Amino acid sequence: MSRSLNKVTLIGNLGADPEIRTTSNGGKVAQFSLATSRQWNSTAGEKQEKTEWHKCVAWNAGARGTGLADIIERYVKKGDKLYVEGRIEYRQYEDKDKQTRYVTEINVREILLLGGGRGGEGGFDAAPRAARPAGGKAPAGGGDGFEEFPAAMEGDDDLPF
Repeated sequence: MSRSLNKVTLIGNLGADPEIRTTSNGGKVAQFSLATSRQWNSTAGEKQEKTEWHKCVAWNAGARGTGLADIIERYVKKGDKLYVEGRIEYRQYEDKDKQTRYVTEINVREILLLGGGRGGEGGFDAAPRAARPAGGKAPAGGGDGFEEFPAAMEGDDDLPF
């Protein structure tokens, strides 16, 4: 049997507030651009930097899903640092001028909020918080604790202390 893997892992900063839309069937989708940068020294010893922009899309996982789009809408803002895990997808469409356009997107399956660029303004401390599909209900409004992320409450982490 042949196997394949399509998995993307990124750590970067949001370039703008996420765009949240509702589909015709009532589902919610969040779109955002994540910037990743790398630095190196040229052969002349000059510091070089390159930033890549990644278009990310996160969907609510149906009526009984964890609601990644809801979590992104509620907690994620421009400048925040995120860990994003998902799969890469390519699609094409025809624009209004009948030109074929190609899009590369990251279909987000898991995010970690890594503290953000707001200096704690959004209620996050330095500790990352996870959100991923777990088959549970969408998070309810209210507290700042991990009870909003049921997967984070699972105690099976194999820590030696």
